[in-house]
Amino acid sequence: MEEWVLLKRFSTIHPSVNGLLYGGDYNPDQWQAYPEVLQKDVELMKLANVNAVSVNIFGWAAIEAEEGTYTFGWLDDVMDNMASIGGHILLSTPSGARPAWLSKKYPEVLRVNEKRQKQLHGQRHNHCFTSPIYREKTAALNKILAERYKDHPALIMWHVSNEYSGECHCDLCQEAFREWLKNKYDHQLEKLNHAWWATFWSHTFTDWDQIESPSSIGENQIHGLTLDWKRFVTDQTVDFYRNEIKPLKEITPNIAVSTNFMGENPHMGPFEGLDYSRFADYVDVITWDAYPAWHNEWEKTWQLAANTAFVHDLYRSLKGGQPFLLLESTPSLVNWQITNKLKRPGMNLLSSLQAVAHGSDSVMYFQWRKSRGSSEKLHGAVVDHYGNEHTRVFKEAAELGSRLASLKEVAGASVDAKVAIIYDWENRWALYEAQGFAKKHLDYVKTCEEHYQAFWKKGIPVDVIPAHYDLSSYEIVIAPMLYMLKRETAQAILTFVESGGTYVSTYMSGIVDANDLCYIESDPNPLFPMLGLRVNEIDSLYKADQQSVNWEGHSYQVSDFCEIVEPTSATVLAQYEQDFYKNSPALTVNTYKKGQAYHISARTETGFLDAFYEKLASDHQLSNPIGMELPEGVSLQSRTDGETTYLFLMNFTEETQVVNIPETYELNEIVGEGPISNEVTLSTYDVRTLKLVKGSVEVI
Repeated sequence: MEEWVLLKRFSTIHPSVNGLLYGGDYNPDQWQAYPEVLQKDVELMKLANVNAVSVNIFGWAAIEAEEGTYTFGWLDDVMDNMASIGGHILLSTPSGARPAWLSKKYPEVLRVNEKRQKQLHGQRHNHCFTSPIYREKTAALNKILAERYKDHPALIMWHVSNEYSGECHCDLCQEAFREWLKNKYDHQLEKLNHAWWATFWSHTFTDWDQIESPSSIGENQIHGLTLDWKRFVTDQTVDFYRNEIKPLKEITPNIAVSTNFMGENPHMGPFEGLDYSRFADYVDVITWDAYPAWHNEWEKTWQLAANTAFVHDLYRSLKGGQPFLLLESTPSLVNWQITNKLKRPGMNLLSSLQAVAHGSDSVMYFQWRKSRGSSEKLHGAVVDHYGNEHTRVFKEAAELGSRLASLKEVAGASVDAKVAIIYDWENRWALYEAQGFAKKHLDYVKTCEEHYQAFWKKGIPVDVIPAHYDLSSYEIVIAPMLYMLKRETAQAILTFVESGGTYVSTYMSGIVDANDLCYIESDPNPLFPMLGLRVNEIDSLYKADQQSVNWEGHSYQVSDFCEIVEPTSATVLAQYEQDFYKNSPALTVNTYKKGQAYHISARTETGFLDAFYEKLASDHQLSNPIGMELPEGVSLQSRTDGETTYLFLMNFTEETQVVNIPETYELNEIVGEGPISNEVTLSTYDVRTLKLVKGSVEVI
């Protein structure tokens, strides 16, 4: 047995929380005319083993129906009702959707779209983050909420707004953007013009007032402008969030604050619109909303599970391994996919425990009770329109609540990862603006996920980190398609390899700098000496093109992209097998100081990645905590505090799977039920939770 590395156990969100949070978004503001429904909710929450709800997410109009006139009775009742059953409240600030009176009286709060069209009141998340009036109104309401509920025993966290997103192009935002640019470029237009390569198409700016945000009816071909606009939108959104939390932090300094991040749907990549890594310093805990399209027709269940795990690990990694919260999911279905498929029996428990396995200290739903009207009335919920506990969904939710209660000791444990994959929002923005290669097949997120899957299949823990994060704690760092290579990132990678780390680079990496300017002969890619090569060309393949690489006597198919590289000091490990670059390098390795740097020059089938990373993991003596071989579609994930490791054995297939635990590990059933066999049978969507303490395994 390897020696344990002592990790700290992260503290819980609030001293009153003992274990994992379970519950979801609760919208009593929609049911004020139905007091019998609100009373029934309290009874049903106890039956479902719910211990936490998010409240007031879109409750502004219910609190302040007219400017300056406040009604808190309904919210007081909800807070008191949860306290009466020992439950917790994640109290939301309701800035995600404003009341109609505010839009009417203060039209500056309405967004302007990229075509410079003023938006009407309606929907949600269509407010201007720059508007002084909107900032004033949201901060004022948040102060009132904090003052009213600061000492309430149910309050454990502030759920700030909801799923920040979108951008505004109004005059206020244009001026704020120009000020942002002045600060970035030291008030020197010549610096900006060079960084944006504005001499292209005679687009040189001679006055700051000439600069506007990108638009389909205006400037949209200066990549530096587009990139800086996206950075500004993130910074402005973070600044708005900081304005929201200021009164909360002043009045309730011991109450955690967070805002919920998103995934992309239905394919579940990280949300593209904002760089969530920029929020990490300002949220006390990372939270996100996960809605995988389970049981779809375009991928196997285990593939979707792996891709969902990638996002779980990304959000866990944003705060150094601190457990995150799954703040939204669905117990059954959603209402916005092209085909809204029910979760099959067992999938809710399995997918929920997957989040816990990857570091979540909660399972929360949208929503607790189905709305009676409007756009979310058919979205899944624990309680359906008939409002009782006799449905399949409710029974499964109650079962999960009971299971989570038995796992309370897992809360606070983290993941000990020695492998990191770099996923970077700014890199993604720049890559998709590049206007080159095979644009429809860039697939940055998918590529990162495929590299990640090679370790997920083996149960080897992985952190997924932005490019500017610290690399020193890892043995292997992988950076797929790191098209934008910032100089500080390059220096961090060099230091990592010089100190003995193993770095893996791929095709389409290190092409531009932080300003989206291409590296040139007099200003070359700073990693080429470490990689021991230079890239001469990139070939984009049609679907019918034939290309493969030969590595260690095996042939692997290639698609989409092939680089033609020229080794300078690197050793060639694999070669292309077709076309005019037949026999040229497809995989190289270069020893640099104490470490090694690999470069994969082509987009290969996943079989190559599985084999390559299996060898790399073996070289570094990395495996899952009990060195177990896993059947396809079975996942083994672990959380640990350095003394105790919690194992989650999950079957993401539609068939029964048999897993053999190494005989060196003794399994014990839950206390009082005696030992069980080292051969574990997992039925469809089954999950087993085990506890490993100094070589023994207990089922919990």
